[in-house]
Amino acid sequence: MPPSLVAPGPELDSAFAALGDPVRRALVTRLARGDATVGELAEPFDLTPQAISHHVGVLRRCGLVEQRREGTRRPCRLRVDQLARLGTWIDEQRRVWDDRLETLERHLTEDGMAR
Repeated sequence: MPPSLVAPGPELDSAFAALGDPVRRALVTRLARGDATVGELAEPFDLTPQAISHHVGVLRRCGLVEQRREGTRRPCRLRVDQLARLGTWIDEQRRVWDDRLETLERHLTEDGMAR
């Protein structure tokens, strides 16, 4: 099997699984605009800060978010490098399938001309 069709591995698996939840995708979108505390992240949701903390924890464990201490604040930051790894894997899959479809199209075109 070509390397680009091999499963992405445990780190990417957990990141893709984490992004399967719409709240976590919304948190990633919000953090793409800048750092925020759990309280700030909770504002647009009808969820408790504890529920948002749970979602942030999932994103932290898969490496998409990091949290640091600044006095009494604990802002969250999106790890863009980890998000880019997901994009790279998706781009590789797209390239493989584009190549396969082009090969199929050529084959069908050549086969149609031979008849």
